[in-house]
Amino acid sequence: MTTTLPAWFTTRQELAKARYESIPDPKRNDVLWRFSNIKQLDFSNLSGEAKSPDHTELIARSTGLVKPAAKFVFLNDEVIHSQSSLPENVICLSLADALVSYPDLVEAHFMKQETHLGSAKYSALHEASVKNGLFVHVPDNTEIVGSIEVHHWISDKGTVFPHSLIVTGKSAKVRVIDIFRSADEISPGLVIAYNDISAGPNSAIDYIAIQALNEVSRLIAIKETTTARDARSKTFILNTGSAWARNESMSRLEGPGAHSDMLSVSIPHLEQEYDQRTFQHHVSEGAYSNLLYKNTLYGRSKTVFSGLISVDENAHHTDAYQTCRNLLMTDDCEANSMPGLEINADQVKCSHGSTSAQISDDEIFYLQARGIDPVQARQLIARGYSIDAVKRLENEDAENLVLSFIDSKFSRIL
Repeated sequence: MTTTLPAWFTTRQELAKARYESIPDPKRNDVLWRFSNIKQLDFSNLSGEAKSPDHTELIARSTGLVKPAAKFVFLNDEVIHSQSSLPENVICLSLADALVSYPDLVEAHFMKQETHLGSAKYSALHEASVKNGLFVHVPDNTEIVGSIEVHHWISDKGTVFPHSLIVTGKSAKVRVIDIFRSADEISPGLVIAYNDISAGPNSAIDYIAIQALNEVSRLIAIKETTTARDARSKTFILNTGSAWARNESMSRLEGPGAHSDMLSVSIPHLEQEYDQRTFQHHVSEGAYSNLLYKNTLYGRSKTVFSGLISVDENAHHTDAYQTCRNLLMTDDCEANSMPGLEINADQVKCSHGSTSAQISDDEIFYLQARGIDPVQARQLIARGYSIDAVKRLENEDAENLVLSFIDSKFSRIL
């Protein structure tokens, strides 16, 4: 049976396609693409339909939390498994189904912000091409116990456009975990993902993205978070896979008492490259934001961090922090950091900073004196370095899941 999509959605897709074709490709001298490897934006070798591997095997491999509140498994943007124990008043279903069943609700929140960090062209491509993803709407005064767990699998030179749209009403609470993986370790793929996150008044949203694609795939992930009065949003990104990944994260604080935490851990090795761009936008007075990005680099890997705290006029009493720390594990890795402030209000507390350092000989000697060999000592220090950001999730199950992917990456480096 053919599904009829709402007219507003098909119109937006047509306009987005025209916009994508009209926007020029990024150039090396574009400020928003400074230090980026522009060659990674050549996607010509990824055309064609992806083959579909065995669903049963992938569902069996889709392990994470012991008891998620709901679980979805996607393969090349198609739902192949779903289960839920959520309250009846919570809407949690695929985006494709939500467009048919709740078109007005989706329209009210779908891709409302402009993309400011360089990937306007790829945001338009996503909007023109998106077919599926997850839609979550938690109504007023509803708290979801546990986490919604979502597995996104990509196979055989596939190009996918997963979309997560998460909305809370007043005094609601939810946690969503997206996990991106490849069905095999040799087939290149492309993920162009978009996350719409809207925290209503006095509500709380935790969003975790775990990127563990194979190391010949690429990813562009754009995240737009809006936090209302007295609400709290917490977003966490883990990068362990892909040959190249670009994360653009925007947090817009729209009411007094709004609170935003932006966290990330990235562990590139060999010649992996992770490009991270962030924007903490304080629209309202009396809001708080805190960003902590921690990168541990091995081999000839590379990271780029460019972050901006922007405080609008009349957004007085803003409290905002931005920290990027890089741990250099080899002499050939490269970390580029460009933090910034743009303040147009009075009585604000804003700070930014970035550091790059290697493990000191004293730290290694201390652990060797306790019978730990040098290689293991360096890995223990690197793991402990990452845990600082992971602990800010403040949820044991989510922390353990993230740490399992971190430990898997460290085991491959050894």
